[in-house]
Amino acid sequence: MEINTDDSDPDVLTVTEPVGAGKPRKARKPKKVRLDKHGNPKPPWSLRKKIIVWIVSVIAAILLVSGGWVAWKFIAATTKAANGNILGLLSSTKLKGEDQGRVNILLAGNSADDPGHGGATLTDSIMIISLDTKDNTAFAMSIPRDLWVDVPGYGYEKINAVYPEGGMGLLEQVVDKDFGINMDYYALVDYTAFKQAVNAVGGITVTINSPDPRGIYDPNISKADDGPLNLKNGTQQLNGQTALNLARARNDPTPSGQVGYGLPNGDFDRAANQRMMLVALKNKVFSSGLYTNPVKIGQLFDAIGNNVQTDFKTNELRRLYTIAKSIDSSKIQSLSLTTKKLISDYTTSDGQDALVPTAGVTDFSQIQLYMKQLTSTDPVVKEGAQVVVLNASGTTGLAKSNASTLTTVHNIDVIAYGNATGLYLSNEIIDTTKGGKPATLAALKQIYGTNVVTTSPAITVLYPTADFIVVLGSQPVAGTTK
Repeated sequence: MEINTDDSDPDVLTVTEPVGAGKPRKARKPKKVRLDKHGNPKPPWSLRKKIIVWIVSVIAAILLVSGGWVAWKFIAATTKAANGNILGLLSSTKLKGEDQGRVNILLAGNSADDPGHGGATLTDSIMIISLDTKDNTAFAMSIPRDLWVDVPGYGYEKINAVYPEGGMGLLEQVVDKDFGINMDYYALVDYTAFKQAVNAVGGITVTINSPDPRGIYDPNISKADDGPLNLKNGTQQLNGQTALNLARARNDPTPSGQVGYGLPNGDFDRAANQRMMLVALKNKVFSSGLYTNPVKIGQLFDAIGNNVQTDFKTNELRRLYTIAKSIDSSKIQSLSLTTKKLISDYTTSDGQDALVPTAGVTDFSQIQLYMKQLTSTDPVVKEGAQVVVLNASGTTGLAKSNASTLTTVHNIDVIAYGNATGLYLSNEIIDTTKGGKPATLAALKQIYGTNVVTTSPAITVLYPTADFIVVLGSQPVAGTTK
């Protein structure tokens, strides 16, 4: 055997075997011998080791191909749902409102993809999703579909009819005006998107906590949609269809008069369940298990790309993903206007059952104040204290001027002002919260002095909802607004 050194590869020896006598045969190609670090030939690989290397290579190739497939799915979905192009995905840009510390998104859902559904273009699900980008917190607030609103150019109608009239832009305009909050973006989602998204992540986990010990039962869900809906209280695993059924359920009686149970508050319970499932879906989307399953990721992108309309640009979606991932689900509030009793039942002039602000049919001031309280970084505003100002000084107009200053300068909600019974020599702050709203108390003490009463004098009976009653005396302390 003759061994020749191959100068082109110093770590490999070329072995040439002599051709034996007899019938001539073609010379074999030189075999490459692997060398160890000392230059000595290594033993050949066993069959087992060759098989392992082959399997690993195949898996690597599959991952490479599937990774490219997932990337293509992501690009196709985001460029279809959002404004922009593929290049936008290569960069991340700040979102509108992020410099102020809050990004507000108007999320609406309809059944436009369900041709057999009456009123399919009505947005029966409307939410405000507000992200605090400084504290990594958020809240989701449902807007009742029957809220009676004044729509520019169309007059009064239920808010779920605004989208068919003028699209998401008009719906944003109405919410901005009536809720006193600037919506930065919108997203319109149909039934298919929600159902497919839940299926894509392998289902969602929710906790059913109905006041009925039997759980939830809604006979309105057809057999074709895996109905009727029947869920027991406790932890439940929901697939896409069942999650959609729960998102639609509100215990309306069927045409034959059959009624369900477990959703005594009707549409308000439905909205609460929608918010609950939105958080559950968020948990599953950001779970580590999803990232290792390219098929599920591809299905999720399909659901988004085909069934979501939004005014997010592609580079903004990348930033939104980063922000949403940083917010722990335990720091997402689920809110309703009914919690604060800010809306009441109302029958319109043409006989429709609707909902209006408790303060008055056209008075959204209390709702706006609540939204301001939720979105402000000012601790006084966040406490949302209600203050009454009474004039006990004998000086005409003092209560009115102080009430105006507290509202416009100090962002304190003054719910009433007037004259006190009798005269006071000095200012007095009556704290009915007994220290429960410290930021507001500190602000009032700085303005009116430290004379604070925490008992319940007779004057508080006249203002049962007041957190603080400020009584203005004839000899105000330094700093008091005159």
